[in-house]
Amino acid sequence: MARYEAAAAELAGALASRVEGEVRFDAGTRALYSTDSSSYRQVPIGVVVPRTLEDVVATVAVCREHDVPILSRGCGTSLAGQCCNVAVVIDHSMHRNRILGIDRTRKVGRVEPGVILDDLRRQGTSAEPRLTVGPTPSTHDHCTLGGMIGNNSCGNYSIMSEFHGPGPRMQHNVAGMDILLYDGTRMTVDGRIGEEELERRAASGGRVGGIYAALRDLRDRYADEIRARFHDFPRRVSGYNLDVLLPENGFDLCQALTGTESTCVTILEASVHMIDDPAARSLAVVGFDDLYLAAAQVPAGREHRPLALEGFDEDLIEDNMRLGKHVEELHALPEGRGWLMAEFGGASKEEADERARAFMSEMSDAEGYCGEKLFDDPAAEQRIWEVRESGLGATAFVPGDPDTYEGWEDSAVPPDQLSDYLRGLRELFNKYEYQCALYGHFGQGCVHTRIDWDPSTVEGVRKWRAFVDEASDLVLAHGGSLSGEHGDGQSRGELLVKMYGPRIVEAFREFKSIWDPDWRMNPGKVVDANPITSHLRLGPSHMPVTVGHHFAYTKEGGSFNHAVTRCVGVGKCRRTDLEGGGVMCPSFVATREEKHSTRGRARLLFEMMRGDTDIEVWRSQEVADALHLCLACKGCKSDCPVNVDMATYKAEFLSHHYRGRLRPRAAYAMGLIHWWARAASIAPGVANAVSHAPGLSGLMKRAGGVAPDRDVPRFAHETLRHWFERRERPDARAGAAGPPVVLWPDTFTDRLKPEAGRATVEVLEDAGFQVFLPPKVLCCGRPLYDYGMLGLARRLLRKVLNDLRVPIRAGVPVVGVEPSCLAVFRDELPNLFPHDKDAKRLSEQSFVLSEFLERFAPEWEPPAAGPRNAIVQPHCHHHAVMGFDAEQRLLERMGMKVSLQQGCCGMAGSFGFEEGDRYEVSQACGERALFPAVRSAGEETVILADGFSCREQIIQGTGRRPMHLAELIRAEQQADVPVVLDQDAPVRESAGGFAARRRW
Repeated sequence: MARYEAAAAELAGALASRVEGEVRFDAGTRALYSTDSSSYRQVPIGVVVPRTLEDVVATVAVCREHDVPILSRGCGTSLAGQCCNVAVVIDHSMHRNRILGIDRTRKVGRVEPGVILDDLRRQGTSAEPRLTVGPTPSTHDHCTLGGMIGNNSCGNYSIMSEFHGPGPRMQHNVAGMDILLYDGTRMTVDGRIGEEELERRAASGGRVGGIYAALRDLRDRYADEIRARFHDFPRRVSGYNLDVLLPENGFDLCQALTGTESTCVTILEASVHMIDDPAARSLAVVGFDDLYLAAAQVPAGREHRPLALEGFDEDLIEDNMRLGKHVEELHALPEGRGWLMAEFGGASKEEADERARAFMSEMSDAEGYCGEKLFDDPAAEQRIWEVRESGLGATAFVPGDPDTYEGWEDSAVPPDQLSDYLRGLRELFNKYEYQCALYGHFGQGCVHTRIDWDPSTVEGVRKWRAFVDEASDLVLAHGGSLSGEHGDGQSRGELLVKMYGPRIVEAFREFKSIWDPDWRMNPGKVVDANPITSHLRLGPSHMPVTVGHHFAYTKEGGSFNHAVTRCVGVGKCRRTDLEGGGVMCPSFVATREEKHSTRGRARLLFEMMRGDTDIEVWRSQEVADALHLCLACKGCKSDCPVNVDMATYKAEFLSHHYRGRLRPRAAYAMGLIHWWARAASIAPGVANAVSHAPGLSGLMKRAGGVAPDRDVPRFAHETLRHWFERRERPDARAGAAGPPVVLWPDTFTDRLKPEAGRATVEVLEDAGFQVFLPPKVLCCGRPLYDYGMLGLARRLLRKVLNDLRVPIRAGVPVVGVEPSCLAVFRDELPNLFPHDKDAKRLSEQSFVLSEFLERFAPEWEPPAAGPRNAIVQPHCHHHAVMGFDAEQRLLERMGMKVSLQQGCCGMAGSFGFEEGDRYEVSQACGERALFPAVRSAGEETVILADGFSCREQIIQGTGRRPMHLAELIRAEQQADVPVVLDQDAPVRESAGGFAARRRW
């Protein structure tokens, strides 16, 4: 790195003068791109985000003029270290992501390298004939086609491409590429060509003709060795594909360059073979006594020509159970300790089911058979697939177990060798005392795993390196491949000589040199790779700084340092389409910027805590900038495979970052809303008049950092507390003799929108409970966390624990109207007071309304409200902390046809009220799906949102007025109340009356 530092400024200036896109050589961006999903770390020279093809050409030209290495990158989820290097990184994912067309007759899709796989699959199935892509990694909803070509990816459905398409690996599925060489040469490579055409091209002269001639000569010199060393089985991914240059294989340069990991060429555009997408699918799962007996049935399973054939062991299931993930799906699995999961397609559901049953019938006669289950409901199938695809996340950080790392991640053997290989691999793990779960694409002999090797000590690294030697000997003894889909990079490049021998490795060197004679394309990867144990991200030289912190981080052993290592780089936070469910990550969806993804922020925090970088501990502006657009939605806490909790990390960082310094204006205007609201409620009419007066309103917004286009919510003329206190005496009300329940009157419900609180009181009383409010005005401090005001938040929570000590210790449940405030009790409270028993009690006895009714009033019957359509916007904290299942079940009991909106609404408490880019991101989040859905909904469609900020976002973005769940229930309970819909006529409206709300 030192040789490039002196010239970095000059290089950045030259790039900026010739590139339309972004040129980023700052410390923060370099930190963001310093690693991938592997165990390695190399800080790049800088990053270029090209906007056009011409930008890519110009970037390579400038780097050539300055003699610096380059590395093309897509999503950055590589597991072998090939996506980090001391080079200029060209990130194609942000702008170079257009689908250029699909030729449905030829079944070919044309793409830029940054296109996300699922975007192409989705467009392919949007018209007839329905087309899809065979190779489908588990990262299919965010990985890029360029990255897949670079790594020769395979994935879950590559067996479909083996049986029903051009072939199992990505190399078989590339129809053509436009490529750029480091020396500036541009050329187009296509599929197979005959020997006559090869001779014509070799004789054409120039740089391109010279490449064909050199490759022909290379092939001819090494042909016998290539035929002897390149075994033909589905998952041979390691090394360069020299075998496709042989005359019998048609001299296919598309296949030869696939899997070269940016070490030879830069892809400008590519054409990808597509295959027919089955009209119907069925999923069968068969359980066996152990994983080895399951693997022994893979050859028989392949005879049924499935679309996918996966396997996993009991350790993966146990890890999921201990994490509390996919519990319902895990209980639905058949008996066993090892499982095969097979998906079948057909022209109809009946045909797909028939193929699945034929498979299960044969498996039922196999040794070790325990049971079977056919999942023929698409939703159930998707949930089972999530169990299988959870492997990396479910096994990385298991409570009570050591952390696991990529260490022998995706070895592969011929399918008929899989059972014996797995037995030998488990014996080897036991010898080295490594624990792991085993799972993978068993139909093609590929095995995934993470192992608990120790990267932090010299002895731990030495032991792991010895294991790798034995593991490589084992897989090669079974005729296998070091890599079965993720490539060689650094973690396996050094071992290629064992797999292919020194002469073929020399051929690899010559192959690379033909394309890249200066060796400036991703050097140190694949060929003449850096030593396996070098550049370890958490290696023996890693010595993070020690810091104090507010939160307990009990799942991380009480260490903030450990917390920021939780991200393993899988990149699920980079999803841009949330149709599959979830919230994470709204700011990345809006910006497509790596630094605004959960992964990017976690990576910056990790770099900050290293203590040996330019990222200053706590005071770093780079980290502050990345966290600036974090909505603190908590989506990553539930949706991230390893449960990175960025909302907590953000609050922790800001508390230290602003220590002894003034915070932004919005922190005081909106972070302290509890106190402002108390003051305004003394004279709400005056407060509303002042805050909405022409001219004065704008001044107040500017003073408080509020976006000019935002409407400031009005304060209620009567607070929830005042309404509650003036009601009839408790002994005269229904529910007075029932069990007690404390209703939490949060600031938003109490002083701004008390209608939802009133309805909640009445629903609870209707269900037979006696409702109490805390005798004093209390606050959970929800807005304070967004600004890092943790000292003040702790004091407020301590007051809550003191003032509610009696009902807390008596086990009285607490029901929250506002999900974000209730989430404080479930999440922040035990994290700030980990050893306080009252904090633990309150956390465990706090509920949203739907949870409470389901648990404490199972006999209570909700009113029938259907059939009626409902657009439901779950609050992100509700989704992430409490889960939304109870809410959905209650709505379905009421007869509602629920359309659940995916993703954050964009308001996120005070975030969407703030001026500048926060307001812009907020609006972008709303316009992504929520606003269009609400605007197009008919008047009879119910719009539901329990969160105050969600309701406010919908009101201000669409003009529709959504309801809280309690308001809907109460309205339907009073459905016999006559309503006059004439705008000028009097209306009898109950608290939250749905019929009256139709007028709005």
